[in-house]
Amino acid sequence: MTGSILALTSSLSSLSFSSHVAQKPTTVSFPRSRSASIANICGTPSRTPRLVVSATVASPELETVNLKKYVKSRLPGGFAAQTIIGTGRRKCAIARVVLQEGTGKVVINYRDAKEYLQGNPLWLQYVKVPLVTLGYESNYDVFVKAHGGGLSGQAQAISLGIARALLKVSEDHRRPLRKEGLLTRDSRVVERKKPGLKKARKAPQFSKR
Repeated sequence: MTGSILALTSSLSSLSFSSHVAQKPTTVSFPRSRSASIANICGTPSRTPRLVVSATVASPELETVNLKKYVKSRLPGGFAAQTIIGTGRRKCAIARVVLQEGTGKVVINYRDAKEYLQGNPLWLQYVKVPLVTLGYESNYDVFVKAHGGGLSGQAQAISLGIARALLKVSEDHRRPLRKEGLLTRDSRVVERKKPGLKKARKAPQFSKR
């Protein structure tokens, strides 16, 4: 037992431990292009500039306000004070139309006609037909106040109103407008519902038993 302890102590004494401490701390150099990575390692925020892009979008409310000011500047005294004016009706829709010399701009309820009529080509054609018939599509600006009914009925009411207003420009316009049927008031309306029926004429299903 004692012999094994002596052998162990002699083997430990033969071992030598040496420690080496560097005189100068080691330094690591990074290129300038990696400044962002150094900032991330050190925990400091990077100072790289950020590109901020801002875009301004015109709101429809602002466009409506601008158009309202434009219409009021073009129509002093309002619609009733103008000379070239016509009223058109279709179903439940009523449209008051004012014509003024211009470039062919159409404004409906202080909004652009294409926006108001949702870009529907048929409804836009209804509005333009009287002016195109006489070749005035780029000679007059059209200002409209429309209410009642739907967009289809309002578009046809505007067409009749423009045709009637063109008669006040010159009585010679009557014949070509009458030939195209633009001065005829379409009196068709929805037929009323009848008692005992589903709709105006639709009857409930017949059952023998």
